[in-house]
Amino acid sequence: MTRFLVASLCVAHFGSALGQAGSSDAPRALTDPGQKTVRMQRADSAPVIDGLLDEEVWQNAAVVDDLHQLEPVEYAEPFEPTTILLLYDDDALYVGARLYDSSPEDISALNLRQSDRIGTDDNIFVTLDPFNSQRSGYFFGVNSNSVRHDGLFRNATDAYSEWDGIYRAQASRFEDGWIAEFEIPFKTISFDRTTDTWGMNFVRNMPRLSSRSAWMSRNRQFGPSTFGLAIGFEGLQQGIGLDVVPSVISSRNKSFDSGVSTSDFEPSLDVAYRLTPSLNASLTVNTDFSATEVDDRQVNLTRFGLFFPEKRDFFLRDSDIFEFGNIGVPNGAVYGFGPGGQNGRPFFSRRIGLSSTGQPIDLEYGAKLSGRIGDWELGLVSVRQDEFAKTDAGTVSVARVKLGVLRESSVGLIATEGDPGSNLDNSVAGFDFLYRNSRLPGGRRLETELWFQSSETQGRSGDDSAYGVGIRVPSSEGVRGGAQFRRYEQNFNPALGFLNRPGITDTTFDVGYTLWLRETPLQNWQITLDGQRIDRIDGGLQSQSLNFRPVELIARTGDVFRAINRVYKEHLLEPFEISPGIVIPRGAYSFRDSGFQIETADYRKVSATLRLVDGSFYEGRLTEVLSTLTWVPSARFRASLSYHYNDVRLPQGAFETRLVSAGIDYVFSSTLSWVNLIQYDNVTETIGANMRVHWIPEAGRELYFVINHNLQDRFDRDNTFESERADISIKYTHTFRF
Repeated sequence: MTRFLVASLCVAHFGSALGQAGSSDAPRALTDPGQKTVRMQRADSAPVIDGLLDEEVWQNAAVVDDLHQLEPVEYAEPFEPTTILLLYDDDALYVGARLYDSSPEDISALNLRQSDRIGTDDNIFVTLDPFNSQRSGYFFGVNSNSVRHDGLFRNATDAYSEWDGIYRAQASRFEDGWIAEFEIPFKTISFDRTTDTWGMNFVRNMPRLSSRSAWMSRNRQFGPSTFGLAIGFEGLQQGIGLDVVPSVISSRNKSFDSGVSTSDFEPSLDVAYRLTPSLNASLTVNTDFSATEVDDRQVNLTRFGLFFPEKRDFFLRDSDIFEFGNIGVPNGAVYGFGPGGQNGRPFFSRRIGLSSTGQPIDLEYGAKLSGRIGDWELGLVSVRQDEFAKTDAGTVSVARVKLGVLRESSVGLIATEGDPGSNLDNSVAGFDFLYRNSRLPGGRRLETELWFQSSETQGRSGDDSAYGVGIRVPSSEGVRGGAQFRRYEQNFNPALGFLNRPGITDTTFDVGYTLWLRETPLQNWQITLDGQRIDRIDGGLQSQSLNFRPVELIARTGDVFRAINRVYKEHLLEPFEISPGIVIPRGAYSFRDSGFQIETADYRKVSATLRLVDGSFYEGRLTEVLSTLTWVPSARFRASLSYHYNDVRLPQGAFETRLVSAGIDYVFSSTLSWVNLIQYDNVTETIGANMRVHWIPEAGRELYFVINHNLQDRFDRDNTFESERADISIKYTHTFRF
C-alpha cells in the first residue's frame, strides 16, 4: 500500500502543478447562470421530419442558443455553437437543432444500428420532465446517422437506457456541421395536463474533443433536478390514448439430447391505454420474449450469486417507478462488491418468466397500472406464470407508490406477493425515504436514503427484516464521498426481488477527489478509495474489501489509465468448492492484488481495453487478464473480440477460467441490421451462438429473425463440442395508435 500512497501523492502534486500552469491565463471563474426558461411556440402545421429544417414553420420556432460547456470547463463557451428550435402542436413536440462544427469531416458517426447506444458518436439529446417534478424524466437522442437512442431517468440522476419509446428523429449534414430533427409524440410520454410548464434540457456530445455542452447544468450534472423550464404548453392531446400491439411468433426448437423437435406459431398481444395523460394501464397476453437479446456471460469466482439486468420491454415500461431505496444505483465504487450492489432489491422483474438458468417460462397474461397523479407515482403489476419444472403455475404481483415531498425528495411504499421460483407463499412489504438537495452552495448535491423491508415466507418465522441508511455527497469536481449501512436478517426473503447474501450487515464507504486540468493533454485526474465490510449477524466477519485507485487519468482524447490496488479478507465457515475438485478449507484468509487498466476512446475506428491484475488469492495466487478489441472501419460494419482470463493457483490445485466473446455486426441501413454474437466459457464448456436480424421500418414496427444454437463438451471435456439445443424464431410486432 505504501508505494501506492507515495505514487498518489506524486501524481497529486504533478496534477496540481499542471492545473496551476494550465490555468495561469485562464478566464475568471465561471458561475452557474441560474435557471433558464424558454416560451414554447405553437406550430400552425407539423414540420416534415427529414433532417433539413427547411419548412417555413420553423421560422416561428422558439430559439435556444445559449448552451454552455459541461466538460471540460463548466459554464465556459462551448467549442462549437448549437442552435435549437422548438415547436409543438396538439400531437407532438418538435425539436430542430443546427450543430455547427468547424471540422465537419471529423464528426464521429460510426454507429448506424438503430436503437443502439450512440455515446461514442457526435450526438444531441433532448431531455424532458413533463411533470416538472425534478425527480424523473425522459431522454431522446440521435446521432448524425439518424440512429435513435432513448431512455428514462431513475432516481433523478441515473440514466436508464433499456426503455424504448416511439418517436421520430432524422439527421443530415451541411457544410458547417449537421442537423437533427425530432418529433416526440405526446402519446409516447406521460404528462400533467393541468400545467403549462415542463422541465427541459439539451445536451450535445463531441467525443473527439471530450466535450459536452448543455443548456442547464450544476456540478456537471444535467438530470431532472437541474432542468430549465419550457413554458406555454396548452391544448395537448393524446387521442383516445390506446396502443394496440399485436405480435406473431413462429418458432422451432430442437433438443439434440432427446432428438425431439417442436414447432409453434402463436400470436401475442399487448394493449396499453392511458386512463389519463399521466396514468397508463396495460395488458399482455401470451407474452413472448424470443427476440430479447441474450445476456453477456459472466465467470463467478465468489460463492455468491451474480446479477443480470432486465431487457424485456413489458417490464421496462415505467420501470423507474418501481426503483426502491437507491438499491443498485451506481454511486461511486467501481471494483469489489461496491456500494452500488443489488443485494436486497424487493422487486426484480427478471424473477418473472425466467428460470434461475435464464430459460424462458411462458407467461399466460399480465397487467400493469403505472403513472403519476399529481405528486404521487403509482405502479401495479400482476403476472400469471405457467408451470415450469417443479413449480406450479401461479400469479405474482407487486405494488409500488411514491409521494414527492420537499423539492426533490420522495417517500414510498412497496409490496410484493408470490414466489415465481417455488410453490411457497411469500410476501414483502417495504418503506423508503429518499432525500435530495442539488442546490447546495457551489453546485454541490446531498443525497440520503432510509428504507425498511419485511418478508413473510411459508415455513419461516422471525428474523425476516432488512433495513438500510445511506448518505452521499456526489461531485464531478473536488471532493466526493458517501457511506451506507444495510442489514439483512437470515430469513429475509424477497422472492420477487434479488438477494444473494442474507444474515449479514453491510457497511460501505467511498471517498474521492477529482481535479480538472486546463490547457494540458490531460482532462482530469481522480483518486478514489472505497471499501466494504460484511459481517454475519450471528457474529464474525464474512467479507471485507478495500479498493484504492490512486491514479485515474482521463486524457482530452478520451483515453483512460487507471491504477488498481485492493485488499481483501474472507472468512469461510464451511469449505468452498471454487472449481470442480478444488475445495478451499474453512478459515480466515487475507489477500491482496494490484494492477492497471487502460482504455482507449471508443469513438476511434480501432479501440481497445487492457486490464491486468495480479496478487495473492486465499493461500495461492490469482492473475486476471481482460482484453477487448473493437474494429469499426465504417458505420456499416463492427467486429469485436473480448477475452477474460483468470489463472488461479492454490495449494489445493490450480485451474484457469476463460471467457471469450466475439461479435460481428453488419448494418445495411439505419433500419436493418444483422448482429452476431458467439460466447464461450471453459467453466460450463459451452459455446452459445446468437444471430439476430432486426428490421425497423419505422418506430413502432419491428421484425426479428433470431437463431440460437448451443454446443457443449459434455463428456471428456477435450474441446469436442456437440450440439445441445437450437431454436429459430421469427417475430413481427406492429403498434397501432388511436
